[in-house]
Amino acid sequence: MPGKVRTVRVREIKGRKVLKGKIYEYTYYTLPLNIYVRKSVVERWGPEFVVESDPDKGIVIVKPKKLAEREEP
Repeated sequence: MPGKVRTVRVREIKGRKVLKGKIYEYTYYTLPLNIYVRKSVVERWGPEFVVESDPDKGIVIVKPKKLAEREEP
């Protein structure tokens, strides 16, 4: 039995930190289940991802949606 397949969008999280009087701002991207996605991947493939999960095997596969569309027969 195949697992569950769904399309998700990355969340852009912006933060700010003060260290020794300097303010540092940062941005990072996450998917559901708090899966971190590199900024370069989001810039190259876009914010839409396909998440395939198979609870029987305990496997979660995350692919950019554009890449998953290329692989379809």
